Amino acid sequence: MARLLMKALDQAGYVPQLASEMRTFDKTGDPQNQDLIRQQSLDEAARLIEHYKALPEQSRPCLWFTYHVYYKAPDWIGPRVAQALNVPYAVAEGSRAAKRAQGSWALGHEGAEAALDRADALFVMTAHDREALERARPMDQVLVDLPPFLDMQDWPQSTALSSPESELRLLTVAMMRKGDKLASYSILAAALERIQHLPWSLDIVGDGEAREEIVQRFSSLAGRVRFQGRIENQTELKTLYESADLFVWPAVNEAYGMVLLEAQAMGCPVLAGAYGGVASVVQHGETGILPQSGDIGAFADALSALLQDRGQLRILGANALTFVRQERGLDHAALRLRKALEPLTARVGA
Repeated sequence: MARLLMKALDQAGYVPQLASEMRTFDKTGDPQNQDLIRQQSLDEAARLIEHYKALPEQSRPCLWFTYHVYYKAPDWIGPRVAQALNVPYAVAEGSRAAKRAQGSWALGHEGAEAALDRADALFVMTAHDREALERARPMDQVLVDLPPFLDMQDWPQSTALSSPESELRLLTVAMMRKGDKLASYSILAAALERIQHLPWSLDIVGDGEAREEIVQRFSSLAGRVRFQGRIENQTELKTLYESADLFVWPAVNEAYGMVLLEAQAMGCPVLAGAYGGVASVVQHGETGILPQSGDIGAFADALSALLQDRGQLRILGANALTFVRQERGLDHAALRLRKALEPLTARVGA
């Protein structure tokens, strides 16, 4: 998503440059580590301010843009640089979590909240995030909807394989990590065990630390599940998307899921758990089906119904392709960015 935002900013008429490779992510909730990150960030901010102020005025940034600010990855740098240079500060995919104000991520929460409060514009990527952002929005802050998007130029031409008429091809693309990913794989395996009487096969693309445990989860379905491993080649991945009749992913605690968008862009409908921002990338009943979050029975029932209705799958797939290519392309995102940022950047130096 970060790379796509760089592309969209470029297409919107800006010249985005990566300002810093400083990493503020704290996975475990270590207050001491968060304090160290904060100090390193402040040092980095001071370095950048000195660097930018040494440049001719016309060569200085006209905007600071940060992607994905939340309690595990606060932005201690952007607000300070923007303040020092007197330029607007914008954030894409910021999220607020009031319950983190106390506890092991308290300092990260403080940094994230301060950055979100300081932002002149927040680009909201899911309806799930919007509610909290709207509730805490400062009076002069602008909220702009910028749903997740793709650049179809990233996807080369491919030749899709046709499925045997008797068997429907399911597809999952996801990293094999412990935690939420493992929980999603576990739900998927349990749901598939309930519909073994139906004709289907499943391709799983992904790899990671939990691979052995995940393979074990699908052991009773071994003859129908193909583990493809990690696939880097875009042409191979596109062929799998286009060959699949349905993309399946329980999406436990998924922010929104770029793979759900990718599948739809190739005409593959989606069955996914209705977590978080998933509803912002899959249109329930139009481009896919979103059963109740974390409910094995609901997921299995929805899957069973779809596998027995090829006509609905074809309609959902056609709608999915149209939806992504008409509403979730790079051009559309660039236009939204330009319309929102032009009034802000026009004030710089005025």
